[in-house]
Amino acid sequence: MSQQARSEQKTNRRESILQSLTMMLEKSPGKPITTAALAAEVGVSEAALYRHFPSKARMFEALLDYIEDIVLGGINRIMEHEKDSLTRVRLCARLLLDFATTSPGMARIYTGDALSGEHERLRQRVAGMADKVEAQFKQILRERRLRDGFQSELDEGILANLVLAFVEGKIVQFVRSGFTRKPSDHFDQQWSLIEQQLKK
Repeated sequence: MSQQARSEQKTNRRESILQSLTMMLEKSPGKPITTAALAAEVGVSEAALYRHFPSKARMFEALLDYIEDIVLGGINRIMEHEKDSLTRVRLCARLLLDFATTSPGMARIYTGDALSGEHERLRQRVAGMADKVEAQFKQILRERRLRDGFQSELDEGILANLVLAFVEGKIVQFVRSGFTRKPSDHFDQQWSLIEQQLKK
């Protein structure tokens, strides 16, 4: 077997492990995932898992890399293609909710639910990602003031935190309900209330 073929096989096995972990998080809401159970799901030994990832924490870190790429990359694309500030905020909020809906296992990681009992650096990483998203909301609202001259009654930081709290609350409800309460439920009606605050 060539070195390229071995490299591709290793990459495919890593992706298979991560996909299996994500599916197990979705199929077993509220339950921790052991490496023994994951190895059985993938169809390999635990030793084989550790050949691809030195620890379960590294598996979660790889999934967090993926989540960050999707979320922050998606927000950057919205910023590039949409110039209206309130539309930007709405699209970014909807991006997060839609991502959670289509990837329930990832939603458990994003909320920290799947990381209970795991390494503290993983929880810090999730908190850092939320801070980055909130900073993006704040930046959009600050640009509205600088570019459009809009003067809000409330500080942009307070409004950005309101939007993040709304989004995260919907995702937490989704996870806590065992994925039965969709984050997008009643979004349009609820967002109209959020938008009223953003327009003040």
